[in-house]
Amino acid sequence: MTTEAHGTAPQGNHLVKALRPLLVDVAVPLGIYYLAHEGLGLDLMTSLVLGSVIPAVRTVAAAALRRSVNGLAGLMLAVNLAGIALSFVTGDPRLMIAKDSGVSSVIGLTVLLSALGPRPLMTAGLEPFITRGDAARTAAWARLRAGSARFRTLERRFSVLWGGTLLAECAVRTVGAYTVPVETMAWLGAVILVAALAAAALAGNGVAAEPMKRLVDEEVRAGETRTEEPCAPATAAAPPVLAA
Repeated sequence: MTTEAHGTAPQGNHLVKALRPLLVDVAVPLGIYYLAHEGLGLDLMTSLVLGSVIPAVRTVAAAALRRSVNGLAGLMLAVNLAGIALSFVTGDPRLMIAKDSGVSSVIGLTVLLSALGPRPLMTAGLEPFITRGDAARTAAWARLRAGSARFRTLERRFSVLWGGTLLAECAVRTVGAYTVPVETMAWLGAVILVAALAAAALAGNGVAAEPMKRLVDEEVRAGETRTEEPCAPATAAAPPVLAA
């Protein structure tokens, strides 16, 4: 039976949706930087600023469409705009590159702190990846979150791993911004970010997502078993009482 017949979305759809912001916030700014600096001959500082404007514009546009401001997105926008403003004031292109690390650190710290609460931040992306929109799997997820300490531990572990990876990536890019030539770091920073995200995705899948999938599968099977209650055995008819 096809996935659609079960009313579930293919798992690849969730992957595409998750990678779309990465394409906008990494590939597009990098392309704009090279177009401005190498293609149009603009100076290094102007080219870096033009590349950084795209994530800020995307955040504002998303908030306008939703007619609400996401707290994390608003924080990232503030860090981004502050970095652009400081770079213009100081005229330091290295600060312009280092500000991207500030965005990663904001996300990393927020994800880590959320792991201490009732709903870790990365759960928003993890749940649809595991449940795939299937009603039985979604119900199993809810039951496990309510009653399984191991499931909640794995859920927190996923966010801790992602938060820690983003902070490590922030540290590496900050060091690179002030030790590696600016022209090199303009593209190397994107490579470091993509590598960190890939590492977090692989590690998170192994230490948290896959075990959670297995728990959900087991809970779905247990739920199906509970709904298939066996019929009560027929009681033997009492022998007729013969009149004396």
